[in-house]
Amino acid sequence: MIEKTLVLLKPDAVKRGLLGRILARFEDAGLKVVGLRMTMVDDALARRHYADLESRIGADAFASVIQFMQSGPVVAMALEGDGAVAVVRKLIGSTFPSDAAPGTVRGDFCHAGRRGDGDARAVANLVHASGSPDEAATELSLWFTPDQYLAYALPSEQFTL
Repeated sequence: MIEKTLVLLKPDAVKRGLLGRILARFEDAGLKVVGLRMTMVDDALARRHYADLESRIGADAFASVIQFMQSGPVVAMALEGDGAVAVVRKLIGSTFPSDAAPGTVRGDFCHAGRRGDGDARAVANLVHASGSPDEAATELSLWFTPDQYLAYALPSEQFTL
């Protein structure tokens, strides 16, 4: 089933110059970029995007997440493809870089260790990706309006056997 999903390239990915290398992995997997924007994340958007997180990690760690997401530019991508949510999750690897397998984005590009604020190791994991189709729909609506998606066909979509 064709799905759309959200991927955020976090400030650490942008600052380390990994945008092209990470994006290439999604394109190589057959996913289509139908929305793309680079932005500085304001406090309201960061809090809406991570609203469910505060109750799970506590106020101090949540404040660290929000601060980190505002520490530099973020690239928001709407990706589309067959089973896009699961494909992206497999490509990026485990939430915690120390658990991420080699060959995944986090396994190959994340630095070992923590960000320096103790327990916020999941924050500095280069990317965010929606965890389910429902979550993707909710998150995409925060980052893109329907008129910002571009429809086009990949060469592989233009020919059938």
